[in-house]
Amino acid sequence: MKIPVRKLFLITLFSSIFYLGLRPIGDPDFWWHLRTGQLMEQTREILRADPFSWTVAAKPWITHEWLSELLFSTLFKIGSYQLLTITFSLLITTAFLFSYLRCPPESKPYAAGFSLLLGALASNPLWGVRPQMITLLFTSIFLYLLDRYRTHSQLKTLIPIPLIMLFWVNLHAGYILGITLVVSYIIGWAIELAVLKYWKKQRIDTSTRKSFLILIGVLGASLLAMVINPSGLRIFIYPFQTLSDPAMQKYIQEWLSPNFHDLIWQPLALLILALIGVGMVGGRRLSITKIILTMGFGYAALRSARHVPLFAVVVVPLLAEQLSSFIKFNPIAQTPNRLMRWVNTIIVAAIVLVMIFTVAQLPEKQEEAEAIKFPKDAVEWIIKNKPEGRLFNSYNWGGYLIWRLYPEYPVYIDGRADVYGEEMLTKFVDIYSAKSGWEEKLKQEDVRFVLVEADSKLADALKQSSYWKISYADSMSVVFTIR
Repeated sequence: MKIPVRKLFLITLFSSIFYLGLRPIGDPDFWWHLRTGQLMEQTREILRADPFSWTVAAKPWITHEWLSELLFSTLFKIGSYQLLTITFSLLITTAFLFSYLRCPPESKPYAAGFSLLLGALASNPLWGVRPQMITLLFTSIFLYLLDRYRTHSQLKTLIPIPLIMLFWVNLHAGYILGITLVVSYIIGWAIELAVLKYWKKQRIDTSTRKSFLILIGVLGASLLAMVINPSGLRIFIYPFQTLSDPAMQKYIQEWLSPNFHDLIWQPLALLILALIGVGMVGGRRLSITKIILTMGFGYAALRSARHVPLFAVVVVPLLAEQLSSFIKFNPIAQTPNRLMRWVNTIIVAAIVLVMIFTVAQLPEKQEEAEAIKFPKDAVEWIIKNKPEGRLFNSYNWGGYLIWRLYPEYPVYIDGRADVYGEEMLTKFVDIYSAKSGWEEKLKQEDVRFVLVEADSKLADALKQSSYWKISYADSMSVVFTIR
């Protein structure tokens, strides 16, 4: 194959990112997303109240991810878990492709490629089949379009933004990031224009002012596009309610800061240190907009791990730009000789074979992951033995139980923290942690059987109670019923 080294490098780079996304589905929320999509397909209605739990049954529910859930259901119906995994791995790869396209030409492919790979590794722990990956893609596309507009000031560059927003607002509450990005570019540009006019005493030409006003107009069009959703104006306040919910910030792991003692977060630490290091020695002056974006998304990533992928796609071009300013490595492209053509052929063939083998292994690995991460065997016991009464379950398993046991067994709780609210989440934590009064609370709510992790504090407390007995147990889970 007559593939230049530069192109072979890019093929290997993006194949590696795609490969990193080809892993079994392990997100606890995936299962209730999938069941929600199936239920909407069956009823041909968007859900507006909780159908899955007995604790907050029929409570109003803003199903802000309804279009994502229909996508889940459709892909699952066509190609099961395999197609879902491939599709979302492609979404993630495309998000990083747009991040690469934003890198300055002089940094491509090597400085940009290194930066991109580091950003991918830093954000990899949060990848998966989840609506957040759609927000990752749209964030990266918005950044690309806004960067191009700042460079060329062509209206056609901005036309896709309100159109994307029309879909984004119905796919995930992260749509608010689209508005945030446009506002950030407006603020950054306004500061730069103010500096030119009032500090440097330069005249702002008519075309620049017109371009700036067009961007403000696109912001208005995007805000109008947001209104077109099943929840109407209520969708405007939903993201802020989520961000300000103290229970979610306190109890949900991915809303906590990254734990840099864990090995999986070391690439993020390296990404942050690389940004600081190249910022000290790099010779490029940063725009106000880039500073605003880096500081804003950097703060968000350090505050909540779920924002790390967004931080990565924001700063990859910045790191590439700074690296290329003091590391000059851009060898002249040469036509591969006969030996290199054979080497190229072998490398490309190996990449294709690895991808085919990995995709073929997905169904088997998905079954293994399900058995390792979720109480698959315990659920089989419940289906077979049909214990009566209300169920108390682990928070992380609620979505899986909705997938396997709905509608026969409504759950006590699941990953929809916004539906349950702070009071309900606190009550669950008190019981699950076996705090004083846990048994009385279970009796007051007439819970008849419990499914939790075998090593949980509640499991230990239930074993010591004369009121409960073990009806099923394995190395992962245990089912307690009333004696």
